[in-house]
Amino acid sequence: MQVAVILFPGSNCEHDVVHLYSRVLRQRVRVVWHRETDLGRADLVIVPGGFAYGDYLRTGAMARLSPIMAEVKKFALRGGPVLGICNGFQILCEVGLLPGVLLRNRDLRFLSQFVQLRVEAVTPFTRAIAPGSIITCPIAHGEGNFFADPQTVAELEDEQRVVFRYCDVDGAITAAANPNGSLNSIAGICSRERNVVGLMPHPERASELLVGGCGLDTGRAVFEGMIA
Repeated sequence: MQVAVILFPGSNCEHDVVHLYSRVLRQRVRVVWHRETDLGRADLVIVPGGFAYGDYLRTGAMARLSPIMAEVKKFALRGGPVLGICNGFQILCEVGLLPGVLLRNRDLRFLSQFVQLRVEAVTPFTRAIAPGSIITCPIAHGEGNFFADPQTVAELEDEQRVVFRYCDVDGAITAAANPNGSLNSIAGICSRERNVVGLMPHPERASELLVGGCGLDTGRAVFEGMIA
């Protein structure tokens, strides 16, 4: 499988994704600079985390104007799978591939901690994970508070497009388990066609047992799903 990883000025998580797909999962990976206009023969596009353009104006607002994002949008509209992680999720919302917006965290603080996620829906990225399963991943964001108008939120719920939801260790959806104040504890969503997925937590940082000594690899299944 050929994986295209989009790189913006200020991205800082592209190395994690490249390492995971190339060294751990043994796939072909190409890093695509934001000024390029060709995804090549990509089978999968990843928009990684970081601070594209320093998050000036608002997160993702400048990145959406990069030449490569026009190609990412065309790729997605043709049915190509696209995954946006953290800042990548924010960019996908800005470019219109996903609805809603990511606001400042409820307590107006940058959050760096582990969270539990309940897998809610089947997508190309979660096909290897049974709905209702709980995975543990880190978050690292200041603007991860998902918000949308009531009609959009109702559509996401009715169409089962909420892919990940913050929960406690037992899978219960509680206010205490929601780190940033996201509506309905939403941590990740998908497009109507289910080929575009965005989430704020970082499953790529919980994909190897040895990384950071955290002993977690539950996030790896998100990436293995596409290979399957």
